[in-house]
Amino acid sequence: MIALAKPVGHVPTGRLATLRRKAADCRDCPLWRHATQTVFGQGPARAPAMLIGEQPGAQEDLAGAPFVGPAGQLLDRAMAEAGLDRRALYLTNTVKHFKYELRGKARLHKRANAAEQAACRQWLAAELDRVQPRLVVGLGAMAAQTLFGNAFRISTQRGQWRDLASPVRGLATWHPSAVLRMPREERRHAAYLELVADLHQLALALAALARQTGATR
Repeated sequence: MIALAKPVGHVPTGRLATLRRKAADCRDCPLWRHATQTVFGQGPARAPAMLIGEQPGAQEDLAGAPFVGPAGQLLDRAMAEAGLDRRALYLTNTVKHFKYELRGKARLHKRANAAEQAACRQWLAAELDRVQPRLVVGLGAMAAQTLFGNAFRISTQRGQWRDLASPVRGLATWHPSAVLRMPREERRHAAYLELVADLHQLALALAALARQTGATR
């Protein structure tokens, strides 16, 4: 089992479909009260790689699927440039409900606090335990620190493979929403290229894993 850097009290059991049903009824933190629905992960049950974001946004909340809004569109473009097929990957978030504050009629993203993240961590741990990916990518600081600890900094430590639990390795990179929020165009472009480069590392690692698996058959 992949051990997260942050504690998990209880790890739910069952197949992914069972976990999805259980998570839909989760009341362990207040976020469910105002969210449309739980946004659980999507992808093959035995995907070799898992991409972990931070928390769903407004469009994910309505669709019930991860990475379908503007950040998801940018991620899709970056994955395509890196040579990755989204259909072969498992995509999820650290937190499964949309947290927001109202500005007029607009629902503006608000970061889940430490208690909310802790309450939701059980579902991420269960997904990792069920899918058993060999490669894990944390998108953004919340996911990266969940995997590697609070001292981890995307700005200086992104793109570096680390051992999670043999033979599982992980790295972290920019969250696509962070790229979109960067105020200067040149910085957004540079961060996007870094995101693509880090995802290309994942593509290379997946290719090496496929060769290794083929050689042992």
